[in-house]
Amino acid sequence: MDQYTVTGMSCAACSSRVEKAVLKVPGVTSCSVSLLTNSMGVEGTASSQAIIDAVEHAGYGASKKGEHSTQSMSVRDEAEALIDRETPVMKKRLFTSLGFLIVLMYFSMGHMMWGWPLPAFFEDNHVAMGLAQLLLTVIIMVINQKFFISGFTSLIHRAPNMDTLVALGSGASFIYSTYALFAMTQAQVQGNMEAVMTYMHEFYFESAAMILTLITVGKMLEARSKGKTTDALKSLMKMAPKTATILQDGQEVTVSVEQVKKGDIFVVRPGENIPVDGVIIEGNSAVNEAALTGESIPVDKAAGDKVSAATLNQSGFIRCEATRVGEDTTLSQIIRMVSDAAATKAPIAKVADQVSGVFVPVVIGISFVTMIVWLLTGQTFGFALARGISVLVISCPCALGLATPVAIMVGNGVGAKNSILFKTAVSLEETGKIQIVALDKTGTITSGEPKVTDVIGADGVSEKELLEVAYALEKKSEHPLARAVIAYGDENHIRGEEVSDFRAVPGNGLKAVLRGELLVGGNLAYIGQQVTVPESMRKKSEQLAEMGKTPLFFGRSGKFIGMIGVADVIKTESSQAVKELQDMGIKVVMLTGDNERTAKAIGSQAGVDEVIAGVLPDGKESVIRALKEKGKVAMVGDGINDAPALTRADMGIAIGAGTDIAIDAADVVLMKSRLTDVPAAIRLSRATLKNIHENLFWAFIYNVIGIPLAAGVWIPLFGLQLNPMFGAAAMSLSSFCVVSNALRLNFFKVHSTAKDKKIHSIDISDITEEMRKNFKREIPDVCSIKLLEIDGMMCGHCEKMVKKTLEKFAQIDEAEADFQTGTVKIRVNEEVPEDEIRAAIEKAGYEYKGLKQRG
Repeated sequence: MDQYTVTGMSCAACSSRVEKAVLKVPGVTSCSVSLLTNSMGVEGTASSQAIIDAVEHAGYGASKKGEHSTQSMSVRDEAEALIDRETPVMKKRLFTSLGFLIVLMYFSMGHMMWGWPLPAFFEDNHVAMGLAQLLLTVIIMVINQKFFISGFTSLIHRAPNMDTLVALGSGASFIYSTYALFAMTQAQVQGNMEAVMTYMHEFYFESAAMILTLITVGKMLEARSKGKTTDALKSLMKMAPKTATILQDGQEVTVSVEQVKKGDIFVVRPGENIPVDGVIIEGNSAVNEAALTGESIPVDKAAGDKVSAATLNQSGFIRCEATRVGEDTTLSQIIRMVSDAAATKAPIAKVADQVSGVFVPVVIGISFVTMIVWLLTGQTFGFALARGISVLVISCPCALGLATPVAIMVGNGVGAKNSILFKTAVSLEETGKIQIVALDKTGTITSGEPKVTDVIGADGVSEKELLEVAYALEKKSEHPLARAVIAYGDENHIRGEEVSDFRAVPGNGLKAVLRGELLVGGNLAYIGQQVTVPESMRKKSEQLAEMGKTPLFFGRSGKFIGMIGVADVIKTESSQAVKELQDMGIKVVMLTGDNERTAKAIGSQAGVDEVIAGVLPDGKESVIRALKEKGKVAMVGDGINDAPALTRADMGIAIGAGTDIAIDAADVVLMKSRLTDVPAAIRLSRATLKNIHENLFWAFIYNVIGIPLAAGVWIPLFGLQLNPMFGAAAMSLSSFCVVSNALRLNFFKVHSTAKDKKIHSIDISDITEEMRKNFKREIPDVCSIKLLEIDGMMCGHCEKMVKKTLEKFAQIDEAEADFQTGTVKIRVNEEVPEDEIRAAIEKAGYEYKGLKQRG
């Protein structure tokens, strides 16, 4: 999406006209104009100049953001674009106008209403008094000439806007008052003092000046409030470092962060911010990533670990290689997402746009009709004119135009502060309407890495003793389950001694010698041949397996010493997140490629409503398609294999620690990789949509009540009539109130469940049951099926490794591994040389035993 800055817009009618003008340009596929940020997002093949010409032809100005830089818009360009230049200008105009208005009000009303003293030359000189009022009014009109220039220019282009209403109202007051002044002068020359006093009361100079000043008050308050709506985006931009220390010819050189190139080596000392995304090549440190993730606890970093721009190096000196610079850094991408979302338009905004497109012409028509009706009823021209002017100045298309974008901007900012990024205004609006949430298992519900869950020593063997043996044995292995045992040992400060004669037995386990004793570890089939495993331990291992855990058995000197359970455990917050979603009335489905037993165990722990196991990547996409028949579906995932499902879902939600492909395919990105942010995103979306509804309600109601009151509808019934000055004050406050209401979202607590409302739950059991039948882990037996026998698979991670290895062959369409039977069923489209399969399997660390069954 290309972004442009648009100048000259004053209300929703303006943004609507610009949008229509650009959409007519050949090659433009979509256009969204934001009155709030005076920006425009355009997609398509049309040239920038053609788009700018279209905007200028419509009577406004436009320039492409970052057009003077060789690259796309930098963080500094973005920050420059968000500087509030409007409020200082409006403030200067307001205070200057107020100075002259006070003098005008003293002359026009102070003397007549409260008997305030006047200069001697004004005594009984009504013409001089009128000329003074005219002069002061002209000065105020010149100060606020922007209303007249914009208003009449848009009228010439047949696209009247809010400034047109102000210009017509103030201009009509001034012109009629000037006519009354000349008529009064003639009457005074003729000595007709009765006529002089009559015309004196027909002066509306103070109304013309007051209208302009009060509208300026509203504009200033509105501009100030609009500036606050981008505070979240500005705070993100302030995090961006300005300089970096890079190595050039072995010397440290401080340069602007824009000069850092991919591949440069940069150094970061304790207390400094990391300038660009990179990978540590030397040193250790604790890095505070709160700027990006919101987590205040520093993360330990060592050589090989990634670091991100704007995070704080707290403890050690590190040397890094730049991997992402400029607009490619994580911080820049976050800023771009929030900025793009502000430039897009929510579906609900179309209602206001449709009304705004005809609002101003209709109001002008109502104003003329009002004047004619009062004249026909016998009222004076001055009275009729006052009613017509009141209609013009009380009508407020601004409130309608701002109702949606201010809430979207503030809601987006609140999300960004909580590390929840909505890519578009549509995603912010639609996320709250979700009825079904489909969760990927690995990396989303679970941590994605195996961890030790149970340590069960045999009779007479302590947990520490068992861990010391397991640690010493597994330290030599590179298996994922071995890494889990080593990590657990490190956490418990286990010191494993060095073993000798280490040997990995493919498909079975490990052997080594420690202080003359033979240590063995592995699966039950292997250990059962080495030592006697008690029946009670066998039963416990079956219980662990039923819970989705992989039991590892250990023996020493021919005796069984215990068992360690390892599993891909669920994240601590997963159960809470699932419960929060269910309390909102949302159905939760877990999708996974794991076997059904493991999937059900994890699903039970997480508390999901439905579990669908054995689902391949394209299968996830078809499940989402089927679920969409029941209601609006959100897919939450983190991997490459989740991308098709994320795209297919009504709302794709990517866990931030996942792959770039998953993040690109998603509509919402959770930077913290925390599942409780899913209900938080839904909660924020609902709150934002509620705020938009409130804004639109008050904007519509304000005009529905205000216009009849200004027109004098209630004068015959209740004697209620509205002075044009009060109409202008009401117009000024309407937009300010709408913006202020949107700013209340800044206080919204996204993780609080106190105000959650439960929607009507839908029944998806029939769909999920059908899906379960479709995604059995069995591949139908046809002539192209082969069954391979492979040793070495001990868990679900092994299954995935073997599956991934085999599916790299172009001749193999699909592979399904089962570590319990030691077999892999493959579907081939062409014969694969068996020696190539053997080589690939052995390279992956497993033993190929041959074909068990030929198709």
